[in-house]
Amino acid sequence: MPSQYLNLPKLEKAFIIASIQVKIDAEKKSEQKAKQNAKRSGKGSRGRKR
Repeated sequence: MPSQYLNLPKLEKAFIIASIQVKIDAEKKSEQKAKQNAKRSGKGSRGRKR
């Protein structure tokens, strides 16, 4: 709850903010990796002759 957050000490607020930023960065990295894998698996799979 916002009121509980406002009553936290500065260090705990900083920890929460940093944790959220790390999570967002990890999600972005995961999304980029998924997009790269999707592009790779889509390339060359159709119409490829041997």
